[in-house]
Amino acid sequence: MIPGTAGGTAALDSGTRELTRVVALFSLTGRLDPQLPALGSLVDTFDFGRFALHLTSSEGVLPVPVLVEDVPPGELGLPHGDHGLDLAALQIAVVATPRGDVTLALDCGFAGQTPPEALAAWLADTCFDRDRITLGAGTLLDSLGGRLAPLEPLAFGQNVHQLVFPGGDLKNDLLDSDESRLPALLNEIVYRGRLSTSEPPHLRRNGRTLSAHGRGVSVHAGWAEHVENGLTLVAIGMVSALAVLQRTRLAAFETMRANERTAAESPYEIRRLISRLSDGVNELQLDLAFGVEAYVDSLLIPEMVMEAFQSSLRDAFGIPASLDNSARMVERLTSVISARSAALDAELAERDDRRDRTLSALVAVATGIALPPTLLLAFFGANASDVDNRRSMFDAHYLPAYLLAGLPFIALAVIGYLLLRRISRRSGSLLGSRSAQAGTPGYSSQRGPTRH
Repeated sequence: MIPGTAGGTAALDSGTRELTRVVALFSLTGRLDPQLPALGSLVDTFDFGRFALHLTSSEGVLPVPVLVEDVPPGELGLPHGDHGLDLAALQIAVVATPRGDVTLALDCGFAGQTPPEALAAWLADTCFDRDRITLGAGTLLDSLGGRLAPLEPLAFGQNVHQLVFPGGDLKNDLLDSDESRLPALLNEIVYRGRLSTSEPPHLRRNGRTLSAHGRGVSVHAGWAEHVENGLTLVAIGMVSALAVLQRTRLAAFETMRANERTAAESPYEIRRLISRLSDGVNELQLDLAFGVEAYVDSLLIPEMVMEAFQSSLRDAFGIPASLDNSARMVERLTSVISARSAALDAELAERDDRRDRTLSALVAVATGIALPPTLLLAFFGANASDVDNRRSMFDAHYLPAYLLAGLPFIALAVIGYLLLRRISRRSGSLLGSRSAQAGTPGYSSQRGPTRH
């Protein structure tokens, strides 16, 4: 988001560019400190022109910049050199969504010529060998860690998207090429020199502007700077949404495994497990809603230029189908957890009923066997010659009588304890066996392999 590299008037979305600009977006894993101060809003930090009003109204759901720094171009080192390109400007930006998903942007400006084959090699290097990119004396991620002090070490995620805004001769070549030469130029850049096809990828032309993209690279020629920044924001949303989808898919499988494999012998342990699983599913639902759905429609920037790119890139990423599949997985997890909770409640109600019946039976038996102690106590209260008034009723002389009267109560207490313990253990083992059956492949006819 290097300022001052594109020209144009405020009324026009088209413009001219002298330096070729490349914005490389990388999803990052790891957690930043939530207390890390933001650098204001995106609108305050970068130029979005006439789109700024839309973004200001949606500021609460947008990513916020937590690091924006101009770096001397010579500090950036690629594993296989500069590929003959002259890096003239470099800006590093790190943005974080309200859900904590982090995206790194390397905003590069190249002076001089940027042949398609050299640019393709540069794009391939920064994508496939991004772990080996250096900044200064250390790796790029180590340098970011020193600047951000994350709570967890940062690592590159699976998702990369690189936006190319051609300038100079490269822009003229793309805009002036006829239909026979244009596909070769676009394919060289969009597929990083790794794939040759006869059809240009997702191409849109409108007068002196051009947009084309694949899954990992997009080319936008002839646009003004504020449009370039808007397109970059759209790509950031797509990269972040795809990273959230992948994380959600993995978390859903982990929740399923926890439901199947976690040992829980007592109803109280099972209730804690259900509570923990429910909290996890709630987080998955929040991720899908506020980490994916919030960034994949046209509500943030309801403009035709942005909508066209957003819709096309969303389809290229396969986000709609992945979002539907992930949402169904989370819904089924919710159903499974709800069913397990209902089974627990039913089993606890049955256990309580059995316990009440057992206690009622024990009380009835205790009432019946209370007669001997009653007679024994009545004996001591009688004014009879058999009662020796020189002996206390607690004298050891009467111990056999007490044992004889108390033995039925002792036996009843032991039997009652064993019965109640058996009821509790039976409840836990029953729920455990149901959980094991639910985790057995093929147990339910509705279980089957997930289609991707």
